[in-house]
Amino acid sequence: MSKILLIFSGGMDSATLLWKLLTDGHQVDAISFDYGQRHIAELESAKQMITYTEKNKNMKIHHDVIDVKPIFIHINSSSLTNPDIEVPNCYYTEDIAKITVVPNRNQILLSIAVGIAAARKIEKVAYAAHAGDWSIYPDCRTEFMESLKETTRLSTLWHPVEITAPFIHMTKADIVKQGLELGVPYILTRSCYNAGNLSCGTCPTCVERIEAFKLNDTTDPLNYKIH
Repeated sequence: MSKILLIFSGGMDSATLLWKLLTDGHQVDAISFDYGQRHIAELESAKQMITYTEKNKNMKIHHDVIDVKPIFIHINSSSLTNPDIEVPNCYYTEDIAKITVVPNRNQILLSIAVGIAAARKIEKVAYAAHAGDWSIYPDCRTEFMESLKETTRLSTLWHPVEITAPFIHMTKADIVKQGLELGVPYILTRSCYNAGNLSCGTCPTCVERIEAFKLNDTTDPLNYKIH
């Protein structure tokens, strides 16, 4: 199996992808990004998940947290990076949810990941985009990924790197179903867009997460302020 560099946020999607890749027999390096997100607690979740996974899977996972705040301080039109803009309480399908879009975030982070992968001679970069993100996040759609895959191929001719998004046609409920089968410890993951130690239960990603567990006839193990 190949070695894969995973963009690992500390959320449930990337945690599920981590466990799927390891279960499939791949070697995995993980990178997380500090881009000044108000939900910085997700990075602590990422570290906890890596530590737990290493013990559970009896393997070492190289994990880096990369500080890209100097870039994203200039990309502050989103409620995720600008503390003066409130995170909306709504479903992702509602128009107001667009305020959570950080312009060009995935392309920037994926480009950094590709450079790291090429330098380490790693063949693939994976990220956990899924179909539920398509409504408001252009950089989670298939046409974006296919275009960036080709750009990446052209930019890494000497040490080829491929971008892959195994969940891109799956719903959040599909991901939870797979994660439950894999035994992913979702209690360690963080999805909420608001700051604080306790997830809000009302922002778009909390609403989607809670619903995904309900669709699998089970309950999210996290505690919420409002549920």
